[in-house]
Amino acid sequence: MLPGMGGMDPKQMGKLMQQMGIKSEEISANRVVIERDGANIIIEQPQITKISMKGESTYQIAGQIKEEAAISDEDVKMVVEQAKCSTEEAKKALEDANGDIAEAIVKLQGSE
Repeated sequence: MLPGMGGMDPKQMGKLMQQMGIKSEEISANRVVIERDGANIIIEQPQITKISMKGESTYQIAGQIKEEAAISDEDVKMVVEQAKCSTEEAKKALEDANGDIAEAIVKLQGSE
């Protein structure tokens, strides 16, 4: 039984939702990425539920959450030009520096 639902068990809840025109489905995924300016939210091993009602869909996502710096192509290009390194090295340095361009360049120049 679900707490706060007046003793209603999951089957009863499902029937009630169906009567109200609410559909619920589980969606499988390995990872969910929410892209934001400055940092991305990464959800590993997500449990995703899609809830549809009156032509609108809502997604509920739960899982192991972490944030990582969003690294733009412009940032990578700048590091490549300044540190005279490969694109792969620049991306790795930016990831290690949590998106800090100056720190990535200094680390790469120090490893020469």
